[in-house]
Amino acid sequence: MMRPLAAQPEFTTLFDWSPPRARKIPFISFVSASAVLHLFCFYVFQIVYPPAVALIPPPARVNIITPSSGEGRTLLQWIDAEDPALSSTTQRPAEASFSPPASEHVPSYESRKPGLREPPAYQPDLRVPSSQPPGPVRLTRRAGQTPTTTTPTELRFSDDLQPLGTSPASTFHFTTLSKEPPQAASYRVGIDSRGDVRYCFLQHSSGDLTLDQEGRRVVLLCRFSPLENRQTQDGDAFVWTTATFEWGNDLVPPIATSADSPAP
Repeated sequence: MMRPLAAQPEFTTLFDWSPPRARKIPFISFVSASAVLHLFCFYVFQIVYPPAVALIPPPARVNIITPSSGEGRTLLQWIDAEDPALSSTTQRPAEASFSPPASEHVPSYESRKPGLREPPAYQPDLRVPSSQPPGPVRLTRRAGQTPTTTTPTELRFSDDLQPLGTSPASTFHFTTLSKEPPQAASYRVGIDSRGDVRYCFLQHSSGDLTLDQEGRRVVLLCRFSPLENRQTQDGDAFVWTTATFEWGNDLVPPIATSADSPAP
């Protein structure tokens, strides 16, 4: 047999699907009231900006405090009263007249003379003297030291000229004013047709004025063979060459004077 179906209850929805009520009037009223309230607030709390005006700074003023005015005298008296230098020192009143007593200085050695000690009695040393007393250590020098070789000073001319005989620089003694080794000195030399040196100009100095002058004097004393058969440059009556001094260790050192010697 088939049973009849039980009656099913009616289901209700959770949301109200009825058409909304008309709410336009309250919304418009709130918006209007808000606009009126904002306008009232802007009117009450309005900001007034001052106009932009460039103000010139006030001119500098210098006030001089002088006792010619009452305020100046009062201020100067207050400064004198509050002076920290015066408050930290003891000032004697003007009416007090006090002078320290004049005391004569008496040295201590006038009142008390120190006692002198007697020297001890002489006692001769009767001990036997030593056969090897202490003394300075003798320095022994090595025998057979090689003597120092002497390098003579040489005068060299350019390859286009050859001086007659030996170099005249070997017959002279050069004196230097400095203890430092000099540099090579070179001269520009002009030779005439007879072989005599007519011009001598310093090109590179040796660093010592005395050596430069002595080297120039030696170059001027040089003599060469006549140059009539030789061709000169550009038709010039002189032949120009270069003379160079190669200094050796035969230079005379400077003489030590009393001013240079150390004080005793």
